[in-house]
Amino acid sequence: MRKTNSTNAINERTLSRLCSTAHTLSVIGGRWKPTILWCLLDGKMRYHELRKSIKGVSERVLVLQLRELESDQLLKRVVYPEVPPRVEYELTPLGKSLEPLLNQMADWGALHKQKTQPAKELEPAAVN
Repeated sequence: MRKTNSTNAINERTLSRLCSTAHTLSVIGGRWKPTILWCLLDGKMRYHELRKSIKGVSERVLVLQLRELESDQLLKRVVYPEVPPRVEYELTPLGKSLEPLLNQMADWGALHKQKTQPAKELEPAAVN
């Protein structure tokens, strides 16, 4: 758990309040949030579908990131009263408004990789 009154946390809140770009990055930044948002651009997904589609994310981290995105009103969690319970996640209108930004970020990332990484690193790994 992060200390809310540390100098780092206070500086982060101040920067987020003063700079819209920093605020955007604080809401959607990190290792998993952009990937979660990208997966949900195509529509609703159940928890296990999300987990399967995001390689390497732990169950704990995925749940925490989903809760943060829900708290920031970017996605909606729908629980169906069934046994066993069925849970679906979908983007809210505010979350859907990120689509152009996510597409631009993906395009820029591809361009940056192309320009900065040697061709050998961009090739898919050989499967034996």
